[in-house]
Amino acid sequence: MLKRLHIQHYAIIDQLEIDFSNRLNIITGETGAGKSILMGALNLILGERADTSALQPSKKCVIEGVFEIHNTSTEIFFAANDLDFSEEIVVRREIAVNGKSRSFINDTPVSLSQIRQLSVMLVDLHQQFDTMELSDENFQREVIDALAGNKDLLQELKMVYQTYSHTKKELQILHQRQSDANKEQDYHQFLYTELEELNLQPGELETLESELKLLSNAENIKQQLSSINFLLQNNEEPVIQQLKIALQKLNSLTSFHPSLAQLHQRLQSSYVEVQDISGELESVENNISLDAERISIINEKLSSGYKLFKKHNVKTTDELLAVQKDLQQKLSGLLDISNQIESLQAAFSESEKKAILIADKISAKRKKQTKPFADQVNALLKQVGMPNARLKVDMQFASLSETGTDDVVFLFDANKSDRFESIKKVASGGELSRLMLVIKSMVASKVELPTLIFDEIDSGISGEAARQVGNIMKGLSAQHQLIAITHQPQIAAKADAHYFVYKAIAQDKIVTSVKRLNDDERIIAIAQMLSGEVPTAAAIQNAKEMVAN
Repeated sequence: MLKRLHIQHYAIIDQLEIDFSNRLNIITGETGAGKSILMGALNLILGERADTSALQPSKKCVIEGVFEIHNTSTEIFFAANDLDFSEEIVVRREIAVNGKSRSFINDTPVSLSQIRQLSVMLVDLHQQFDTMELSDENFQREVIDALAGNKDLLQELKMVYQTYSHTKKELQILHQRQSDANKEQDYHQFLYTELEELNLQPGELETLESELKLLSNAENIKQQLSSINFLLQNNEEPVIQQLKIALQKLNSLTSFHPSLAQLHQRLQSSYVEVQDISGELESVENNISLDAERISIINEKLSSGYKLFKKHNVKTTDELLAVQKDLQQKLSGLLDISNQIESLQAAFSESEKKAILIADKISAKRKKQTKPFADQVNALLKQVGMPNARLKVDMQFASLSETGTDDVVFLFDANKSDRFESIKKVASGGELSRLMLVIKSMVASKVELPTLIFDEIDSGISGEAARQVGNIMKGLSAQHQLIAITHQPQIAAKADAHYFVYKAIAQDKIVTSVKRLNDDERIIAIAQMLSGEVPTAAAIQNAKEMVAN
């Protein structure tokens, strides 16, 4: 609720402060006294842009509202915007002489956008020719749900729908991945088969290159190895035979010098090593042969391998095998996606079935409520001076969402024309305000409402209709704070707190002031509304009766 409104240096207000009651607050005053200025100031702390023409020259304008709140949505807003929460909220706008403004929530600087977000939770302001939230189809659906008692079902549906929606998105992603994979599957399969048929082993192409080099030079290698072996074993003076003779001679000398025995031993080792080398050379020579068929096979495999090197932009056999492994994973992944889709589709179908079942229950309760709601609204509209107006609730099937499977729309006919149209097309601000008052009075006990402010809701009504409007406002204020600007004594008489707006002269200039009236002052003010500036005795008596009743 709005506890206090402080205004400084705005339009013809120098400084004033209003403390509001938590029930029905009525504001009256002569035309031009400044009631609209109060609404203009209030709009500033609700996030409206400042009109520089309403500012006083050379003076900073300050508007401050103190609110007391008890709802979870406001706590969520404070947490989301990293603001310190308290049950008493101070919202302030400061507008400098140059027109630049600053906004504060509990003395913390905030943006105008944040002020607007918060204001929706604090104040519900209805002014002439506002489209208001009554035109919002979400609000219209929420009204029917409140009356139908769908709160628990909607909460259950919201949880199920979140699972349904999440699963649906995952399915869409998997289907897209599957579609992308399918487009490339044939090509990937061709590449993989090509590599698989080549049947490469790690490092194989590099090994084949070495083997081909050997086979291509086999004849020359055999010739050179044979020549070397001839020098070692079969020459006129073979190296091995010469070493053997040298060993025999050195052996006969070992007793003459201590070093010769060691040298003999070393020469003996060399003799054995050369013999061994000669044997291995002979073995290698015998195992080398010019195999044209083998060369052809190697050339063919190397040629295929080199082509694949170029195709896949790699340089080694192991890199090519890594490409093959990657292709295999992609092909296996497609099968895995299909399995995932199959599993997820079952979960999706189950959540969809459950969501639709809950939505059907919600729809049934909504349909059951629409006619009684419209009938009651239409009866109340007659009481508040709209005898020709009729409301009709239109429900159409809609795609599944977290609110169900219904589009709920309020259609309105102001003149018994049988042409029901969307409330968005209704032009009369007074009719909209009274329609909103009627609807909110019906759902007040079932939904969380902010402070309700009605600016001249009495437009075009008087007498009994005005009294009925006052009665509805009085009933609504039992649970919610109301602030209303009115010209009707029947409405003013219902006030829990009555404020009178007037012009006064202060320091040789006209300023707007506001006074909370006591009981006697209220009777005089209502009597003046009935009969003029100098009320008659009958008007005063009538005013007393209206206040008493």
